[in-house]
Amino acid sequence: MTDNFQHYRSPLETRYASESMQRIWSDANRFGLWRRLWLALAESQMELGLDIKSSQVQAMRDHLDDIDYESAAAHEKRLRHDVMAHVHAFGEVAPEASGIIHLGATSQFVNCNAELMILREAMQLIAAKTAAIVEAIGRFADEWKALPTLGFTHYQPAQPVTVGRRAITWAQDFWLALEDLEFRCSNLRFRGVRGATGTQASFLSLFDGDEAKVDQLDELVTSKSGWPVDKRLPVTGQTYPRLVDAQITNTLAVLAAAIHKCATDIRLLSNRKEIEEPFGKSQIGSSAMPYKRNPMRCERACGMSRFVMSLASSPLQTASTQWFERTLDDSANRRLVLPESFLALDGCLDIMREVLDGLVVYPETIRANLEAELPFMASEELLMEAVRLGGDRQEVHEAIRRHAQEAAHQVKSQGSSNDLIERLRGEPLMKGIDLDALMSPDRYVGRSVSQVDQFMKNVVSLVRGRYEDQQVEVTPLHV
Repeated sequence: MTDNFQHYRSPLETRYASESMQRIWSDANRFGLWRRLWLALAESQMELGLDIKSSQVQAMRDHLDDIDYESAAAHEKRLRHDVMAHVHAFGEVAPEASGIIHLGATSQFVNCNAELMILREAMQLIAAKTAAIVEAIGRFADEWKALPTLGFTHYQPAQPVTVGRRAITWAQDFWLALEDLEFRCSNLRFRGVRGATGTQASFLSLFDGDEAKVDQLDELVTSKSGWPVDKRLPVTGQTYPRLVDAQITNTLAVLAAAIHKCATDIRLLSNRKEIEEPFGKSQIGSSAMPYKRNPMRCERACGMSRFVMSLASSPLQTASTQWFERTLDDSANRRLVLPESFLALDGCLDIMREVLDGLVVYPETIRANLEAELPFMASEELLMEAVRLGGDRQEVHEAIRRHAQEAAHQVKSQGSSNDLIERLRGEPLMKGIDLDALMSPDRYVGRSVSQVDQFMKNVVSLVRGRYEDQQVEVTPLHV
């Protein structure tokens, strides 16, 4: 037990990322995919007439998951080459096949193709979690679609919206990110069987110059690896284009920005005592201030989202510096950037799902905060009503402006309540206007309720339909 505390362990492993995402990026998954790719290659080569026995292929099939990691590590220490270390380790448990494992291939046959499989699976998990968040926000928005709340532009009081209407702007951000993610996932292309510089020269040699068989080999391996044959890269260098990594990580960064925006809004609303993230019975907000209910979940989501966004630039730099057919300066960088982007974002999504499933709303505080500003918000309606009753627009405008400025001064300098309506009751130009009727917040929220209804119908229900069979568990937050 104490040995665990003697070495650095990433908090993405110990605190944030789900077991499902960690499994996807695990060595067991990666090296298991390598062996399955070697099997697909050998099986396809045998079917196309190379001198490979079915017993050799079966030997490989029988040992796909019994990986001796200690043996592989010893080979890598000696050879200083991770792929060849695993070729030897595979050959040790399937000695009959040792001579035909990795035949004609370069390291990037297993590296690149396995990574594309990992990226696809990781994106699918992120997409399912994002869809669950869209639905969670939708449920919240539908429940609170009719509760008016103060709107803000420039973080200054503005025309009212409703609590639900504000929430669907969060949901829309997640939906836009989800669409981008789905596009990346459905258009991800397999590297296939390409060789050392992408020319397939080694495979052309194996098949005595028969280009048709080389094409067939590429198709067979692609299909056996669970990839549509029409989703292959037309050409590659030694690796698949590193621009693919840049496209994916930037899509993840867009989703991280959506998380950051939503979490920040909730933090601001928490300060206004209008909406809070869930707070545990025994949870401590501050070691020094017992009354505190800090929005630590949203704060954590913001911090981790910034990390994901910061990683998006690195694959762009890597892609731009791949000289000619490939350089190796991509390897160490990608070992960090790709898994950590997904692991951190995975943790962010779990945090936000927990927050959104348990948001606490304080309607009375929301109403009080709105009513304190509502007289100012109603000034345009007051102006138009006075004009409808025969008033001169410019005179009425000036009268309302004067009273509003005086009321605002009292609020700011004296801490007084907003008495604009009381001031207007004595204004001759307002005679005949039912000021109390004009103070109903529902008059000023526009189409908030119907917009929520439309969003639920046109977006949330469709997302739910696409992902209803992909339920994902939320990792409990490590406090």
